Amino acid sequence: MALESNQWILEGVMTSLCPGPSDASLLGRVNIAPMGPIVDAGMQQFVLRPFVTSTTFHNLKVTRQGVFHVVDDVLLLARAAIGKIKSTVDVQVEPASQVEGLILTNACRYYELQVVDLCDQQERTAIKARVVAARTLRDFVGFNRARHAVLEAAILATRVHLTGSEMVLLELERLQVMVDKTGSDREHRAMDLLRDHVRSQA
Repeated sequence: MALESNQWILEGVMTSLCPGPSDASLLGRVNIAPMGPIVDAGMQQFVLRPFVTSTTFHNLKVTRQGVFHVVDDVLLLARAAIGKIKSTVDVQVEPASQVEGLILTNACRYYELQVVDLCDQQERTAIKARVVAARTLRDFVGFNRARHAVLEAAILATRVHLTGSEMVLLELERLQVMVDKTGSDREHRAMDLLRDHVRSQA
C-alpha cells in the first residue's frame, strides 16, 4: 500500500479482545501485540495491517474494535512481538471509555478505535478504523539509537516465518552494536529475548 503525502506509519502496541461471552472478564480475553498502522496527519483514521493468521486480525474482524498505544518501552514492544505477554499480570490496564477494550496505563497515549471497513482478500489485510476516543497519559520520553534498534529487531522477529531465522539473526547482530553503544539494561534484555525467540524458530 503506497502512502499518501499526509500519511505515515506509527509503530506501537495494539490491544484487542478475543471473542467471548459479554460477562467474561476482559482481562482473560485481551491480546497484546505490536502494530504499525498507517495514520493521517490529524490522527483521526488508522489503517491497521495485521496478517490474516494473527489473533489481532481475528479479534478485530469479530469485535470491530480495539485500542492502539504509543509507547516508549521497547522491552514491552519486544515481548509483545514474540507473544511473551499472555496476560495482564505484567502490565497495568484499565477499561476503555468508548469501546469494549483495555488501555495499557503505562503507554504515552492511546487511541480507541472502531473498525469501519475490513478487507481480508490478501495475507496482509487493510482494516480502516476511526478514532472514537484518545488521551495522552504522559510525555513520550523519546528514542535513542538502541531503542530504534530494538524496534527494528522486533519487527524482524515477527517476520521470521517469512524470511527464515538465519537472515534475521544476521540483522540482529548488526543492530546489537547500537544497543551495546547506547542501550540500558531494558534494551539489552529486549534484544536477548528477541534473539532467543528467533533461534527457537530455526
